[in-house]
Amino acid sequence: MNHDAPDSLFDELSPESPGDWALSLSVPADEGHRDELRQPPSAGGEGGGGLSAPWASFFEHIGADGFAELNRRSENLQRQIRDNGVTYNVYADASGQERPWALDLFPMIVPPQDWARIEAGVMQRTRLLNAMMADLYGERELLKQALLPAALVQGHPGYLRSMQGVRPPGDTWLHIVAFDLAHGPDGRWWVVGQRTQAPSGLGYLLENRIAISRQFPKAFAGMKVQRLAASYRALMDGIKAMAPEGENARIALLTPGPYNETYFEHAYLARYLGLTLVEGHDLTVRDQRLYLKTLSGLEPVHALIKRLDDEWLDPLELRSDSRLGVPGLLQVLRAGNLLLANAPGSAPLESSALLGFLPAISRHLLGEELALPSLATWWCGESAALREVLPLLKDSVIKPTYPSSGLETAMGQCLNPRELNEWSGRMARHPDDYTVQSWMPLSQTPTWSGERLMPRSAILRVFALADGPQSWRVLPGGLVRLAPRGQLMASMQRGGSSADCWVQTEGLVDHTSLLQSAPSTLALAHQKRPVTSRAAENLFWLGRYTERAENSIRLAQIALNHLAGEEPSSRPLMAWLSAAARENSLVLPDVPGAEQSARVFARSLMAGLSPEPGTPLAGQTYSVGFNLRALKAAAAQVRERLSQEHWNLIERTEAEFAHDCADMATDAEYGTAEALAALQNASELLAAITGAQTDRMVRDNGWRLLSVGRHIERLITLSRALALGLEHHCVHDPAGFEALVALFDSTITFHALYQQRRDMVALIDLLVMDRDNPRSLAWVVQTLRSRLAKLSLSAMPQDAALAMDLPDPDTWVLADLSNWQRAPDGQRSWAELAELLDDCEASAGALSEDITRLHFSHADRGNQSLGA
Repeated sequence: MNHDAPDSLFDELSPESPGDWALSLSVPADEGHRDELRQPPSAGGEGGGGLSAPWASFFEHIGADGFAELNRRSENLQRQIRDNGVTYNVYADASGQERPWALDLFPMIVPPQDWARIEAGVMQRTRLLNAMMADLYGERELLKQALLPAALVQGHPGYLRSMQGVRPPGDTWLHIVAFDLAHGPDGRWWVVGQRTQAPSGLGYLLENRIAISRQFPKAFAGMKVQRLAASYRALMDGIKAMAPEGENARIALLTPGPYNETYFEHAYLARYLGLTLVEGHDLTVRDQRLYLKTLSGLEPVHALIKRLDDEWLDPLELRSDSRLGVPGLLQVLRAGNLLLANAPGSAPLESSALLGFLPAISRHLLGEELALPSLATWWCGESAALREVLPLLKDSVIKPTYPSSGLETAMGQCLNPRELNEWSGRMARHPDDYTVQSWMPLSQTPTWSGERLMPRSAILRVFALADGPQSWRVLPGGLVRLAPRGQLMASMQRGGSSADCWVQTEGLVDHTSLLQSAPSTLALAHQKRPVTSRAAENLFWLGRYTERAENSIRLAQIALNHLAGEEPSSRPLMAWLSAAARENSLVLPDVPGAEQSARVFARSLMAGLSPEPGTPLAGQTYSVGFNLRALKAAAAQVRERLSQEHWNLIERTEAEFAHDCADMATDAEYGTAEALAALQNASELLAAITGAQTDRMVRDNGWRLLSVGRHIERLITLSRALALGLEHHCVHDPAGFEALVALFDSTITFHALYQQRRDMVALIDLLVMDRDNPRSLAWVVQTLRSRLAKLSLSAMPQDAALAMDLPDPDTWVLADLSNWQRAPDGQRSWAELAELLDDCEASAGALSEDITRLHFSHADRGNQSLGA
């Protein structure tokens, strides 16, 4: 941003008030578009041009000095979005799967009089759509009386015959409905479209509100902007009131998973509303009831808020290739044992073609004229409509009748004569597939460009939320989507951005907060979050990959430091380093050992630290980079259970290490120093990740399994490393002895206790026997037994039996483990110690398999296990 530009503009201008400042820095809206910033001209075309009342109030609250702060506030806003990890998958963005959520600094402001009209119109349309659902899956009077063409309903791929005759709880089909509204040049609000299957935006608009209100706290408070929390609470209360179990209902939020473009919102909403975030394979159907797979067994689910379209819900009755839904879910619904928000089957209501038929349907079902008008819409399946609309294509928008058809939306103004003729031909050949809607210039709201207030076209998405049986309220706000400057379409999937929506009220501002509520003891007990089998498995592997990454980094650092040293290292140490590096997949199996060629071994180790996916090395070596990517993948599966700082650390560690290794790969002169610097940075970040896992996570069974995973990995790695040290006799070498102690991360402790002693008794005492050393084998086994004991109390009693299969440190005797014999090659050997190390390694591997069998394997094959 150009921070000097506003100051230079301020120097050139000398307005008398904040409103004058705003006008002097603003660019007028494009011709034909309503300017939200300025007063509209009078009916006679006179007057106007000054600030509208809401914006005059806004700038009065930030003051003239506030303009100099706009760039700083904009930077703070972007930093907050990045720190909070707010992301959205933009299909048009080829740079990667995710990008930070795009949020403008200025809100869109809706005055009370406008909002009253919007609220009344949205409430009416919600009642109408719910009544239509009841009719379409009930008596079908709308079809019998030709108020709706059958092709738009029964011919729609989203019409679900399996829902015919179903009556949802409370006769409420639609619990969350979204309407896209445009503010026309005439000052009226027009309905452009509606979303009923799984409307997105409720989480993003909440994040927008929190972020923008922090940037302008005085304006937010002084302008009496209505709050949002009461509407979210009403939604939850309404679902509980209608769910089969009433107030005691368990509610879950069903997500397609972390690769969905709006997954951030799913996790955010689940956390905000206190719901369990589940994927399809977390759920199972038994005896026409829905259950959640948890560590403690199957727990009933009574209400489900879905965030995926209907066709994916049940592979038995809908799309057979769906891996996102739950087999048998529709049967549970038909049996009346589940509230599903929204009820399946509403896809036909999302068709743009429906808008043209709603006025007559409203008169028939409600006996009312629509309070909010729709843009003129023609379904081309009617021959008269097709003939009427073909000459109007240049000033219209061509839309697919069935959104799932894959057809694109086309703006008539952007088509040349040849393209218009081609579209006319397609529509004539397949008229049912096309709907035409008149084009209206969208109102333009001010945005901050860094130097000026620039107008951008806006669409406002407003939500109606069910607060009881056949009762709704309109959320006082919405999600504003902004079109890129100079474009006609406001779409987040096409690279648009968003803005907050401030709805002003003339009454009292509601100060309800879901973040500050104090539920009763009973409610607290009920809200205790279950640990799903999927989450448990991914937490388990999150722990294993965190530990595995730490160990591989430490071993790589030890190896490179010794290989780069000025003094040649001993052969036993080189042999141990080679064997340990191969065991931990730091080098390929056929690479010559360090004792044969230190240079080749070092270059191979550095080349394999983080091979790019798709390269030959990437499929053969599971080095540091692989472990960090696996750590991130496991964390992504349980992102809703991690603090934002924890997730940011994981992303940063993987990204920075990959970047450092990519830089090394393109630099022919890179050496050990650069590799060690990259490893050190990753090591420090991993230490922070370990701290987040230790001190920033609730000590539930999910965390216990994460800890069990870490300590299983630690027991396997350290037992094997010490066994290799005995096998290659590096324990007799001073440098080898120090390298082993360093791998156990116990150098400072060892020298504090034993000074310069380098005998096996001291080594075994600290690295095997010492229960105060978190890197000793006894401490690891003791911790594993403790974690399994607590798991057995709250999850599976069998965990206590698993603990008994681990070696018992109480039976370990230092004198016996330190006893050595002379081997045939003349070297000393510690048979009892070697046997214990083999037992530790084998029992840790067996424990991992037993935990998988006991806690995870009952999940079906769709379960996304990240273990390797």
